[in-house]
Amino acid sequence: MKVLGIDVGGSGIKGAPVDLETGALIKKRFRLETPQPATPEAVSGTIGAVIKHFNWKEKIGVGFPAAIKHGIVSTAANIDDSWIGVNITKLINNQTNCDTHAVNDADAAGMAELSYGSARRETGVVMVITVGTGLGTALFSNGVLVPNTELGHILIHNMDAELYASDAVRKKGELSWKKWAKRFNEYLFEMEKLIWPDLIIIGGGISKKKEKFFPFLSTRAKITTAKLQNEAGIIGAALSVYID
Repeated sequence: MKVLGIDVGGSGIKGAPVDLETGALIKKRFRLETPQPATPEAVSGTIGAVIKHFNWKEKIGVGFPAAIKHGIVSTAANIDDSWIGVNITKLINNQTNCDTHAVNDADAAGMAELSYGSARRETGVVMVITVGTGLGTALFSNGVLVPNTELGHILIHNMDAELYASDAVRKKGELSWKKWAKRFNEYLFEMEKLIWPDLIIIGGGISKKKEKFFPFLSTRAKITTAKLQNEAGIIGAALSVYID
């Protein structure tokens, strides 16, 4: 079974067809810059361009940086506020004529790791944290997703956590890996106080650079990086068409 997975991020929109039997990308992923401002018209147009690149006519899954309930976008952290209240599935359906399913982007990455990656066959409480433009979270209890957790927006030092400890903050502030890791570890400590996970999986583009910051992290829970790395969002978006 093949589905086109699309991962919408704060800086890039990327997609690829996915073989759901194996979780592998069938073709090389294609990426376009996220338009600024990231309005419904602009973002859906870019998604349409990704679909056109693959000449895709079948089902698509979209991982989107927002809480999504019944196809309706309910939050807007790294996208334009005009998204709130928009039915993203209907919008993309109408623009592309593709049967569309949309899911929170971090939830998508978590689903992929649970099915094909670092959380496969794991029991207990598993937390997946995607680190990039923001901090996305996905939470599972014995394999069951608690959707739309959005725990990247808790307050640390009276700041939204993703404005304190995301990878974008590291880059913008030109923080050393050690200084950034200290901030990120504060965030992990808050998560452990709230959630008490058995396993924490770090995903997003930063997962490719484990050696630069893992030595500075300290958690009660077992901690590892996403096996699927930055492809988890694409794979999980495709997978969500059938399991979400």
